[in-house]
Amino acid sequence: MQHLKNRIETALQEELVSVGSQLVRTASGKEYFLKSGRESDIYRCEANGLTELALAKSIRVAKVAAVGDDFIVTEYIRRGAASDDFFVRFGHELARMHRFQSETFGFYENNYIGDNEQINIPAGKESNDWTDFYFNKRLMFQYRLAERNGYATHSLQNGMKRLETSISSILGDSLEPPCLLHGDLWAGNFVCDENGRAVLIDPAVYYGHREADLAMTKLFGGFSPAFYDGYQQEYPLKPGWEYREGLYKLYHVLNHLNLFGRSYLHEAESLLRKYP
Repeated sequence: MQHLKNRIETALQEELVSVGSQLVRTASGKEYFLKSGRESDIYRCEANGLTELALAKSIRVAKVAAVGDDFIVTEYIRRGAASDDFFVRFGHELARMHRFQSETFGFYENNYIGDNEQINIPAGKESNDWTDFYFNKRLMFQYRLAERNGYATHSLQNGMKRLETSISSILGDSLEPPCLLHGDLWAGNFVCDENGRAVLIDPAVYYGHREADLAMTKLFGGFSPAFYDGYQQEYPLKPGWEYREGLYKLYHVLNHLNLFGRSYLHEAESLLRKYP
């Protein structure tokens, strides 16, 4: 812990008076949030993702104060009560973030989705073809991992084979330019600040299709209906998004299958059966 304390002090250029499991205090009275515990590039990837999200200037993002090989220090977000229009505003702000675009799909580096690697570097036409990027770098990557983990049942295999031939027609009418995505937007990856506003944390950033971000919000209970109302008011989705939603949920369900085991297998198989 002393070695970690010394390196954080060097990075912040300030003396620390306390280092807890999550809270760091400096001699000048500043407070920061600390995440540490292992040596991994996951911390630098998180820092780069937060920095990228802030470029859109549409929604508050936790500011990175320092990062190292085994830690990240961000501003300490003081929690507050959600305002009456919290979710409507959150929806509007996320929609505006999704208007921040790139010329290509993916990202300049690979990062992580949970503890699994997320492959963002496009190959060939994937940089300009969302269908190819999503199928290869998201679904097939997780499927191959499921094969190695022993989860590739006949149902899962057959569903992926069907999807390979049908995914272009499923996504064809919805295609849009690459936009900035949080990448792992569920209820645990935003907080409500002291002003009753949403703050984004723990991203798995890349540039992709905005429906992928919204589908993730529907897992694990979903957000308030007001969130989706606010989003649609600001930046309406193309028709047919309800049908495509399961395809985007599939990536995260496969990831959870690979992270946490067979309890997610039935859900993955069921999502695949929705598509001919």
